[in-house]
Amino acid sequence: MNIHVEVRDVEANPLDPSEALSFVEAPGHGAGALFLGAVRNRNQGRDVKGVSYDVFAPLAEQSFAEICAEAQDKWGPDLRLFVVHGKGRLEVGGLSIVIAAGSPHRDEAFRACRYVIEEIKNRSPVWKQEHYTDGDSEWVQGHALCQHGDQSHKHEHAHG
Repeated sequence: MNIHVEVRDVEANPLDPSEALSFVEAPGHGAGALFLGAVRNRNQGRDVKGVSYDVFAPLAEQSFAEICAEAQDKWGPDLRLFVVHGKGRLEVGGLSIVIAAGSPHRDEAFRACRYVIEEIKNRSPVWKQEHYTDGDSEWVQGHALCQHGDQSHKHEHAHG
């Protein structure tokens, strides 16, 4: 199978980028691209101390698989894709998502990896509760925290 999708309890089993890269390696592949999403210490002007992710695994994994299949349709059946999204509590710096794409050439790997994270952010059923340093917390759907203006969009995805 060229696609691995999973929702994982990050408190029991933290996400591991090396696992992702190992999965997407293949003898005919000259390229691998990796995306890591981590908890930031600030979001929308508020100081964040941690995030709790709530993910309904069967539905989320189905969504991830559909997105990966779309990427293979676009960039070829040799594309290997790895997506693991965390559920549970993470502190600042903790990895919430790991995505890797492996392909014969770098263009396909970069483009597929970018496509997968953007589509997951926009379509997948992931909810997160941000815990703020002032003691407050707020539940939001994952993509609701994305800002889609040109500059903030670039910033959002450059840092997770």
